[in-house]
Amino acid sequence: MEIKINGLKETEEFGIKFGKLLEPGDIVCLNGDLGAGKTTMTKSIGVGLDVDEYITSPTFTLINMYRGRMVVYHFDVYRLENVDELYDLGFDEYFFGEGVCIIEWAEKIHKLIPEDRIIIDIKKTSHPDERILHIGGHGNRYEEIIKELK
Repeated sequence: MEIKINGLKETEEFGIKFGKLLEPGDIVCLNGDLGAGKTTMTKSIGVGLDVDEYITSPTFTLINMYRGRMVVYHFDVYRLENVDELYDLGFDEYFFGEGVCIIEWAEKIHKLIPEDRIIIDIKKTSHPDERILHIGGHGNRYEEIIKELK
């Protein structure tokens, strides 16, 4: 599925709608170049999950946890130098827990992420405020969410 969004307002609207569809155990993989809008998308998804806290990028801690209508685990693996760092954090407990995982730069650790996942690739276009979202994934939850987004 492909969606074109223009500007911050449409990004926020999409993220909120998407976040409202998520359930415990869902894994959302966000990919895109620097400045594509991964953290903005994460913040908007958090609003859809009823997170009241200000979501920031966990660039130096790798994982931040937020509480909304369920626990949200926000990973940013941009600066990850070695996947052993994730093993030290017990990442698999997050992936198979009762919360939602949102992973920025997910392509860096794709082999560690369970097969059932939702993938959003954010692509910049020649227009500075326009983005193309390529939404893909695997598993029943991915299929359910795609139906809801259409």
